[in-house]
Amino acid sequence: MILQASGVTMRFGGLLAVDQVDLTVDAGEIVGLIGPNGAGKTTFFNCLTGLYRPTEGEVRFRGAVLPPRPTRVTRAGIATTFQNIRLFPTMTVLENVMIGRHCRTRQGLLSALVRGPGYRRTEREAARVSRELLEFVGIEAAAGTLARNLPYGDQRRLEIARALATEPGLLLLDEPTAGMNPRETQAARELVLRIRGRGIAVVVIEHDMRFVFGLCDRIAVLVQGRKLLEGTRAEMQADERVIEAYLGAPVEKGA
Repeated sequence: MILQASGVTMRFGGLLAVDQVDLTVDAGEIVGLIGPNGAGKTTFFNCLTGLYRPTEGEVRFRGAVLPPRPTRVTRAGIATTFQNIRLFPTMTVLENVMIGRHCRTRQGLLSALVRGPGYRRTEREAARVSRELLEFVGIEAAAGTLARNLPYGDQRRLEIARALATEPGLLLLDEPTAGMNPRETQAARELVLRIRGRGIAVVVIEHDMRFVFGLCDRIAVLVQGRKLLEGTRAEMQADERVIEAYLGAPVEKGA
């Protein structure tokens, strides 16, 4: 087990946004998190990333309680992409990925100011790894392009490449196919499967049910901050509550 969230509760004043949610993720597993708008999915994600300190409960990653600081959570091995793409638009594609890589370097401020041999060596290695990741996600030809000039789908790929540059054991994807056309959505699915092939576990929030059911090993459903149920794709498709609330009709087998 790589991630264990136990009894995670998040209150904002009198608002109970997440209520006693448990979730486990095994190494190399893809877990989906679904539910209607306002169900608490993103708030729960923010508890996993250290952006929020849970009011109650705890989150453990590789057996250790996660610190409530995003930078330390990233160093621990959890990377995140966001529903609203967060790139550095006036930097190149390669530079964006290298920024993610820097959390794994040990060069201090003095080294960066002096730009000695150690710094230059570290920068060359960061650039090499970043180029490999751009090739992995399929946008290596755009390495010198400004991030803001990329097509929308490629910006999503760039954000994933930057997250992978941190060497995560767990990748959290918040609405990775939002705004994508069917071809881009299929490419995103294939990319997530390749990421799992590298031994990285994935938790994905997504409203596209076909994407979730065609990708995830397990799916958890949140409703009004509580986990309604959890199970495999087949179990979700057979549950009348899921069919009625989120699908409208059963997804065809093999879809």
